[in-house]
Amino acid sequence: MKSLLIASMGIKIINMLNWIFGAAIGFFSITSCAEHKSQNTVMNEDRTIAGGNYDTATFGTGCFWCTEAIFQRLKGVAKVISGYSGGNVPNPSYEEVCTGTTGHAESCQVIYDPEKITYDELLEVFWKTHDPTTLNRQGNDVGTQYRSVIFYHNTEQKSVAEHYKSELNKSGAFNRPIVTEIEPYKNFYSAENYHQNYYNSNPSQMYCRFVIQPKIDKFQKVFKEKLKEGVGD
Repeated sequence: MKSLLIASMGIKIINMLNWIFGAAIGFFSITSCAEHKSQNTVMNEDRTIAGGNYDTATFGTGCFWCTEAIFQRLKGVAKVISGYSGGNVPNPSYEEVCTGTTGHAESCQVIYDPEKITYDELLEVFWKTHDPTTLNRQGNDVGTQYRSVIFYHNTEQKSVAEHYKSELNKSGAFNRPIVTEIEPYKNFYSAENYHQNYYNSNPSQMYCRFVIQPKIDKFQKVFKEKLKEGVGD
């Protein structure tokens, strides 16, 4: 059984490498996330979806507006929540997280149907839609809150994430070593309401137009077969 699993992983990794080498795509942010002020309306983790057998992945790829907008468009993803994960301060506000002292990363809870999209496929999107080689930084967004991180929910997620990271580093798919942290999931706090569904609600906002939209355009070309119906038409 283990040998079959390893063989299957090997095939998936080869396919992932082919994607990465075949598409020289600049998904990396070119400007910093705007500053915001708002009353904090933090909620505890919400993974409730009516009717369905869903699983959860938690990723940090820099500004959570970008992460949210990309994963929302994937077939099989039921819900994406922007928030803060991995820190030591309960119910942090956006302003607190921005200080870089709470230990949280801007992250997204990706709630998905494993019968329609696998964790491996989500990881493929994760690796290819941000720069996993820059420590505590995405473009001009700098600080530990913008770190590249995978928060695993179980030993299977941990094993798969570590295996892919190792193989990608060995392959030389990136010019520099991958610095993505792979941490056990311990908490998630939903961000303030105005952060939720941000790109879809504010497509004309300058950060959305000049940073998020180009990333989405490139993402939709590469992952055309994995998009929800009507997305990218």
